[in-house]
Amino acid sequence: MVDVKPRTLKPATEDKVVDLVSLCENLLPYVCHLLKVPLERLNQGELAAFISYAISFPKNFLVLVDTYNVMWSGVPNFCTVALALAKLGYQAVGIRLDSGDLAQQSVVIRRIFQTCSIEFQFPWFMSLSITVSNNINEKSLLQFNQQENSIDVIGVGTHLVTCPLQSSLGYVCKLVELNGSPRIKLTEDTNKITLPGRKTVYRLFDASGHCFLDLLALNDEPSLVVGQEVECQMLGKGEGSVRIVVSRVETMHQDYFREAKICSPLPSVMDVREYSQCSLLMLGEEHKRLSKPKPYKVAITEKLYRLLNNFKIANGSSHI
Repeated sequence: MVDVKPRTLKPATEDKVVDLVSLCENLLPYVCHLLKVPLERLNQGELAAFISYAISFPKNFLVLVDTYNVMWSGVPNFCTVALALAKLGYQAVGIRLDSGDLAQQSVVIRRIFQTCSIEFQFPWFMSLSITVSNNINEKSLLQFNQQENSIDVIGVGTHLVTCPLQSSLGYVCKLVELNGSPRIKLTEDTNKITLPGRKTVYRLFDASGHCFLDLLALNDEPSLVVGQEVECQMLGKGEGSVRIVVSRVETMHQDYFREAKICSPLPSVMDVREYSQCSLLMLGEEHKRLSKPKPYKVAITEKLYRLLNNFKIANGSSHI
């Protein structure tokens, strides 16, 4: 512990400084006996690092405990320093786990915190925060919910900014109208054939308030109204014509950029966030589940369908 400098810390409510290193060294045998951890198994360098951090940030003491060994070093060292801080009037924040079975370890560590809380008479100690990280993704969160755990905070880093399932959002602009006349891109790759003409997008909702279909219509078609029966062609392999009675509908398309100029006030980032969250709430759970989500339906009106086929026939292609 000779490398720990400075060694002293002023108590939260007193001016007289205390040698925190000596206080921790005195507490360490009691903690090890209580947790049934051999004193020689603890990593002294880790303990020194924890003490130095506590001296610098006594009100924000939260440390990573899996550098060497979670149960045989990290947690006992943390409890020793956290209890020393408690005797000086400071309340530690908690620990962070970054490897191993995070859920199972959190349960064991919570029991350790409860044991220390009772033994040393610091009630808040049993509620210390347990933070977990280590490539957390959607499947990790699902597994946490299915397991017993005592996790308070989940740190998401890599998978928050880079989603492996959809690492990029492809976006391509294609010409659909020229001087008022519809245009189309025709290719052997049917996935790259565009839909001709300027369009309006409608979102249709069922009786429960969930959206179930997005419908593309040509701009010159009459607007959809509640109670109207609409015949449309579903997009996708094996889909056909369906008739739908509109019970609730929203117009989705709005121009913000026209003729190289911004034509409508742009929403703020917070407005976009709120709109996205509301839209997700309106999407049925069958579309959002991680395992085998149900594809969301998209359709085109009969008028747009006929226009598309007319272009394809004129160019010697078959119907969709």
